[in-house]
Amino acid sequence: MSFLKPKSHIEKGDVVILYLSVSSMHAIEAVPEIVNKKGETIPHIFQTNYGSLKVENIIGVEYGSRVELSKGWAHVLQPTPELWTQTLPHRTQIIYTPDISMIIHQLEVRPGAVVIESGTGSGSLSHYFLRALKPTGHLHTFDFHDARADQARDEFRRHGIADFVTVYHRDVCNLGFGGELDGKADAVFLDLPAPDLAVPHAFKALKLSGGRFCSFSPCIEQSQRCIHELTKLGFNEIVSLEVLQQENVVKTRTLPVIDLEFLKLPKSDETTTAANGEESKAPKEVKKYLTSSNPQTLPGHTGFLTFATLPPNIPKA
Repeated sequence: MSFLKPKSHIEKGDVVILYLSVSSMHAIEAVPEIVNKKGETIPHIFQTNYGSLKVENIIGVEYGSRVELSKGWAHVLQPTPELWTQTLPHRTQIIYTPDISMIIHQLEVRPGAVVIESGTGSGSLSHYFLRALKPTGHLHTFDFHDARADQARDEFRRHGIADFVTVYHRDVCNLGFGGELDGKADAVFLDLPAPDLAVPHAFKALKLSGGRFCSFSPCIEQSQRCIHELTKLGFNEIVSLEVLQQENVVKTRTLPVIDLEFLKLPKSDETTTAANGEESKAPKEVKKYLTSSNPQTLPGHTGFLTFATLPPNIPKA
């Protein structure tokens, strides 16, 4: 029940984030025993780069505590959608936090909202939606792949958030979201190869009072076809954008200060000759500056986010 609400101590069955470093985190289930490939029940021992952890020992431990490994140590953290995105088992390619933050903001997801999502995939975005709409909202998430829908449904149950989400196995491009959801959604999100085919179904699913729409597409041609369908159905405020996260490099640089006083002197007086015949010059002054510059490599393309608004009282014949 790790995702339901903040907790102080680890309970049996919790999903726990084992934090070794920023680039090394693992999601483990706090159970003392597991069943191996041979069907045998064995103690739950988790292996890391810093040695093994006997998982039984973390049950009852306070979240945020440091735990000993056989060759080092780690911290045990309560999972958040951000940490889960970095550690979840990938069933499909997933959407990451930079894009997700824009999606949640633009779709105006809030407690009490009803959101439709297709497809579910690995459930990365689903966990963000659920955090934003709890405790009175609901997520309806669709996937055309039967096994993935079952895996997602079981995952939400184990995470303690099944009461706020309904998982469907359906091809929404051909079959839509079902008549029971017509006029029920505040927002619709599509992550599909052909989102333009599902736009008419999203139109029917949004409330008569209007709502927000978003589609995530890796190719601009998909976004263009989607925009064409949105325009035909009366959506407005249509915009397609790309989120690129860039971190500036801040460092202290030491630079010599150029002394221009020599320009005021006659050429013969610019330098003085020492007793040994060598030229002597005044020592150069140096100063330290805090500078900022762009990184040498920029992040690559993720996808295009197409947003639109359905105005109130558009006829849905």
